[in-house]
Amino acid sequence: MEWTKVTIFTSTIGIDFVCDMLSELGITGVEIEDELDFTQFLEENHKYWDYVDDELMQQKKKETCVKIYLENNSALTENLIALKSALASLAQNDTLGEWGRLEFDTEGINEEDWANNWKKYFHPIEVGDKILIQPEWEPLGTSTDRIVFTVNPGMTFGTGTHHTTKLCIEELEKYITPSTELLDIGCGSGILSVISLLLGAKEAWALDIDPACEHVALENAAMNGVDTSKYHIYSGDITSDKPLFDTPNVRKYDVIAANIVADVIIAILPVVRKLIKKNGIFVCSGIIEERLPDVLKAFERENVSVCHKSVAGGWVAMSCKIQ
Repeated sequence: MEWTKVTIFTSTIGIDFVCDMLSELGITGVEIEDELDFTQFLEENHKYWDYVDDELMQQKKKETCVKIYLENNSALTENLIALKSALASLAQNDTLGEWGRLEFDTEGINEEDWANNWKKYFHPIEVGDKILIQPEWEPLGTSTDRIVFTVNPGMTFGTGTHHTTKLCIEELEKYITPSTELLDIGCGSGILSVISLLLGAKEAWALDIDPACEHVALENAAMNGVDTSKYHIYSGDITSDKPLFDTPNVRKYDVIAANIVADVIIAILPVVRKLIKKNGIFVCSGIIEERLPDVLKAFERENVSVCHKSVAGGWVAMSCKIQ
């Protein structure tokens, strides 16, 4: 079995936040190198030596980091993309700039290789009863009765093959009708919102904390022949940016989708409550099974009832109604 070592750069204060974020992604085995530990070691043991070579000390002194190991398999790209997105969200919450640079390096994989070689793992995949996800660079080969969603996510967003995305698509198939107005929170490459339009939704709005989502999602919409007059994309944090919140708040939505992580799903529940129609459906995923009790407790506080729950690969998706 081959592994890729991923080094995430942070600070002493940021270690716990990074480890919590990794836990949200289902990654629990970590190695921590804390710059503070080395500094304290020098101070506490200074009595044992008369001289410390400055060059050697700088060589040994390293930036605080958290190291993880990811298996080199077809999920590697999705895991790296999820990590990049989660770090971007974490950086957004670091209002005091205390958690370090929150970037990562991968040993043995450079940026150019990642941007191209990962494509060999991404092939057409059937999802649910109606959808076929098709990479742009690979011909379809045979005819299909399914709705084909063509995607070229680049290295910034997901491909739609992750368990959480597939579970969301399967749920959306049940609720999308020609009259559906949908809001996709944390849209990434626009997979859920564009597929909803392909399934026949009347109109879709999409939000993501990463400004790059606007360009990528619009590209994917155009690639799939979506009428962009029915597709509206914005970037920012809907929980704290009032002008951004006011933009989709001009209407209520039949379906709100959020494929993010447990903590963000919990945080956006008050927003979802304000934006969803009476008897509307909230489809959420990105929840690891270990965090499901926390999400259900938050649902209880917000009077959210679960209509359907599905599990795959340790991840949970739910369709819910907000009373």
